[in-house]
Amino acid sequence: MTQHVSPPRDGTGKAAPVDTRPAWKNLTAGADVRTLSLLGVLAALVLIGGITQPEAFLDTRNLQLVLTQASVIGVVTVGMTFVIMSGGIDLSVGAIVALSSVWATTVATQEYGFAGILFTAIIVGVGCGLVNGVLVAYGTMVPFIATLAMLASARGLALQITDGRTQVVTVPSVLDLAERDWYVLGIPPLVLVFAAVTVIGWLVLNRTTFGRRTVAVGGNPEAARLAGIDVRRQRLYLYLLSGLCCGIAAFLLISLAGSGQNTNGNLYELDAIAAAIIGGTLLSGGRGTIVGSVLGVLIFTTITNIFALNNLETAVQQIAKGAIIVAAVLVQRRTASTH
Repeated sequence: MTQHVSPPRDGTGKAAPVDTRPAWKNLTAGADVRTLSLLGVLAALVLIGGITQPEAFLDTRNLQLVLTQASVIGVVTVGMTFVIMSGGIDLSVGAIVALSSVWATTVATQEYGFAGILFTAIIVGVGCGLVNGVLVAYGTMVPFIATLAMLASARGLALQITDGRTQVVTVPSVLDLAERDWYVLGIPPLVLVFAAVTVIGWLVLNRTTFGRRTVAVGGNPEAARLAGIDVRRQRLYLYLLSGLCCGIAAFLLISLAGSGQNTNGNLYELDAIAAAIIGGTLLSGGRGTIVGSVLGVLIFTTITNIFALNNLETAVQQIAKGAIIVAAVLVQRRTASTH
């Protein structure tokens, strides 16, 4: 016998409206609103820069500089977005960038040329990510504590390697990446690397089972486990991914600065987390977009550039960044309640 189920009703006794749109369309609509909001903020910043310093800000070289500076922290942010979406956090990204950069610029490493520097930067980053992943996934340590310990250890080791001195890069092929002669259609090679990492990150998150597992683990770890996902292994992979991004970013920073220093990557963890948050990534996990995170990076980099061109104090710049973070979070909450 078939049981008739009446539709849900609101307080007035009328049938409550039912959203018949598929869940993925609801999610897409919310993402579109967030993306358009971020694009609006970025456009407003470009307008402000064009009004206050039209010749300096809109100069091609300055725009190339903005994109180049965004590339290093942008690569780190892509990895951070995956980690936060899984419900974790990585406070050690800046220290890993520093350790990777100084280890890859030692005299012994530079003897192996371009390949030696690139390989060392990446392998050190992945190694640090492996330690973080093992501690969090299999050592059941809170991500905040595990990565905080890595932050302190990596910074200390970087200082020990350099003894507080700057390690100058003497490999021409590495330094050439930052030269204008190597630009492709006016685009710096570092920006092309950032674009490639962004595209790969987007594809992995939105078109692979790895991305779906990341969202599932961040949304509800227990439900993900019951669905057959190896939660611990997934978290390990995510910290490995974050370490890989740190290694790539370290190499980009080496070619840009022409040196390795123990102070490299200072406060990168805060910038990456902030960019991911204003891009729509929830700190509690389960939601986030690579495009939003990249827009967050561009917004912060543009703010820094505008303030530098107008000779404004760093304190005011930090206040502006804080206000943008608060505004972005409020927009996200409103978007979430609407959709």
